[in-house]
Amino acid sequence: MLPRCPVCWAESETMEHLFLYCPVARALWDYSALEYLGQGLPRPTFPLFLKKLVSLLSQPPLFMAVVAILWRIWRSRNWVVFEGKQFGLLALMRQFHQQYEEWVPLPVEPSPRSSFPVSQHQSPVAAGSTVCMWDGATKSGSHSAGGIVILSPARDVLFVKGTQFLWIDDLLVVELLMLREAILWCTNHGLTEIRFEGDAKVVIDKINHADSRDNRMGVVLEEVIHYFAAHFWVFC
Repeated sequence: MLPRCPVCWAESETMEHLFLYCPVARALWDYSALEYLGQGLPRPTFPLFLKKLVSLLSQPPLFMAVVAILWRIWRSRNWVVFEGKQFGLLALMRQFHQQYEEWVPLPVEPSPRSSFPVSQHQSPVAAGSTVCMWDGATKSGSHSAGGIVILSPARDVLFVKGTQFLWIDDLLVVELLMLREAILWCTNHGLTEIRFEGDAKVVIDKINHADSRDNRMGVVLEEVIHYFAAHFWVFC
């Protein structure tokens, strides 16, 4: 280990700092909506962390989510040390998400098609505006799920996606993660005039008031607020 953390330069590089306390590590833990297995302890050691990690072996999706975070932190550290590469938190979060989906293929259950007619013959919602509908749902003691539907101004379907979160049981976090995924899809495809339709009042109020003070939603909420402020987006 190095005298200083090569990622943040704030403390000596120890296993505890690198995987638990470095701002980059904390951002990943916040993004995943997972506790870092040290809840209730002021500053847990890495051996204790590993002991708790082993206790998750009976819960493969949760276990692999934690392992994916550890692997992404270690890879990012080595990029800086050995290759001199710099990286952004947004890219790191995407890589974690991709890593998890590769390691734990999520089951997809088909649902009945909506009876809402979608066709290019319907009148536009608003001239030049893309419509993004997003929602989430949780089931106590089970997995959570969310969905995105993005429509063109003429109500053509541009993008549809459903996602399961096997380690998250907080509805607000699920709603926020789906909204963030919709934002990334729109911005990656050059869509900036967007109207968002959703029923997550708590999330909407926090974004409208630029209130990022929420330990559950953490850095993801800050990121979404930043996108809305930069593009002058509104909720319907």
